[in-house]
Amino acid sequence: MADTGHELAADCSRCFGICCVAPAFAASADFAIDKPAGRPCPNLGPDSRCGIHRDLRQRGFPGCTVFDCFGAGQHLAQGTFGGRDWREDPATARRMFDSFAVMRPLHELLWYLTEALALTPAGPLRDDLAAALAQTARLTEGTPDELLAVDVDAQRDRVNRLLSQASEQARAGRSGVDRRGAVLIGADLRRAGLSGANLRGACLIGADLRGVDLGAADLTGADLRGADLRGADLGRCLFVHQSQLDAARGDQRTVLPPRLRRPAHWSLAITPARSPADASSGGRSSGGRSSAGRPPHGRSAGRRRR
Repeated sequence: MADTGHELAADCSRCFGICCVAPAFAASADFAIDKPAGRPCPNLGPDSRCGIHRDLRQRGFPGCTVFDCFGAGQHLAQGTFGGRDWREDPATARRMFDSFAVMRPLHELLWYLTEALALTPAGPLRDDLAAALAQTARLTEGTPDELLAVDVDAQRDRVNRLLSQASEQARAGRSGVDRRGAVLIGADLRRAGLSGANLRGACLIGADLRGVDLGAADLTGADLRGADLRGADLGRCLFVHQSQLDAARGDQRTVLPPRLRRPAHWSLAITPARSPADASSGGRSSGGRSSAGRPPHGRSAGRRRR
């Protein structure tokens, strides 16, 4: 991975729980309660640590376990705002929270551009990617006022065009299917032939991907919440990040890219979803679905403690 000069992984010890305060979240499978934007989660302690971190899934907050700020939190806290805690300086709280809504997607773009550089050989496209990386990094170094003036959607569009080109180049020569944005909720994809596929933005919630070869498949923004990856090969897939895996289900046979870790909850037994016969007889079973933050550039909330 190329060196951006930016940390692209969350370090909660150097943040002030910004992602537990700034975003809103609604009571759902992801979050047990409603929380408006700008209000601290009731589980956030005065030390900026989550009081139920070890039990988030069991307590109904799986969305928190899969959120990734890509290092935006500590950059904002320690860099942009010079270590000023929003609790001690309430006047800066609103600007800090508003700035987080800009800094986080910019850091995410840095992560994708860094990935793209790592798989793109020397040439014009690589030069364009490097220029976009440097320009995006400059945007993150602005003052709060400069950050709030950034047109995030326009920057995202410019970067995504380059990322799409990098993906096409990396997948050249493969006969992968194009399923961009496809809605494949609960689909059985075990025989779909997804090696080299374009799955950018695909909705794969609860999809059956057991044993599937996803080599060179582009998973940018694919929603893998509850997707069954047991025995799947993701070792050479493109643009998959840790929070996507944290949202899915897998096992020890699932092949992962070297830079990603196997989620701890994958070691837990997965109970098959109950059948109609079970339902009619009143039996209880868990489908084993884990929830996640949304695809890249989404609006999910929460924070993960290491």
